[in-house]
Amino acid sequence: MSNGLLDKNFESYLDAYSEYLLRHRGLSDATVRTYAQDLNTFVHFLMTLKIHKFDSVDRRIIRSFLVFLVDSAYKRSSISRKLSVLRGFYRWLVSEELALLDPVPRRSVMKKEIRLPRFLSSDEISRLIASPKSGASSELLVNRDIALLELIYAAGLRVSEVNSMNIKDLDLEAKTLRIIGKGDKERISLIGTSAAIALEKYINLDRVKVKNADQTNAIFLTSRGSRLSVRSIQSIVKKHSRLAGLGNEVHTHTLRHSFATHLINGGADLRIVQDLLGHSSPATTQIYTHVTGVESRKSYLDAHPMAQESTEAI
Repeated sequence: MSNGLLDKNFESYLDAYSEYLLRHRGLSDATVRTYAQDLNTFVHFLMTLKIHKFDSVDRRIIRSFLVFLVDSAYKRSSISRKLSVLRGFYRWLVSEELALLDPVPRRSVMKKEIRLPRFLSSDEISRLIASPKSGASSELLVNRDIALLELIYAAGLRVSEVNSMNIKDLDLEAKTLRIIGKGDKERISLIGTSAAIALEKYINLDRVKVKNADQTNAIFLTSRGSRLSVRSIQSIVKKHSRLAGLGNEVHTHTLRHSFATHLINGGADLRIVQDLLGHSSPATTQIYTHVTGVESRKSYLDAHPMAQESTEAI
């Protein structure tokens, strides 16, 4: 968890906490790295104050750290996350008797700004999925990329979940998918007919032609037969976003947001969407009701013939 530039006293504690998060909390390597970055920011702040023990921190220092973050132009969402990570770290320190008191306020001292996630319209999704056909790649890669885009959108997957997916996780006949999500939590998701057809075509007709394909369980392979990396998956989505005329700001998570937003717009129950996304808390899924609310208002104002008069009269 440490970066090699920290006080040895801090470094040993952070390494122990990293081990705890990985082994006992079951968090992913990527999540632990994010926690590390947040805690390292705090540790470097302590070192500027010549504080060399976590147990020497009190509420006054936490408030000073908050002021430092604000002055350093961190976004409110980043500040809230850093304080949340720090809160969990101090709870662990106290539980392990490595600190006597927890100086971090239990409640967030800043309201997080609501950042509405970007999502694509149904037409934009169709353009994105069709874009591999207009590229210069071989037919094998065309069908792979179509299947990849179809699957991410059909099941609302995280990029890490796509990366780790194996053939045995997919049941094309039942149109179901076994997903290992954050914290190694398992869930079953559904896929539609369009995604199932694209996957069957790629797996049965094209994937088998890839060199060394029989030596790996991964669904999505490079032209050399190795598992597609997280970075490669992200690059494929960005590439086809540009080809579809959607710009450079479409990511794998944009497809996940689109999946959730389209389900809720279609009348799906919020708890069902929560389960399909693998969210541990309904509060995380709640953001999509804000998105659909904003879109509903925009559609109303754009489409209703009396909308502008009505709003001016209010």
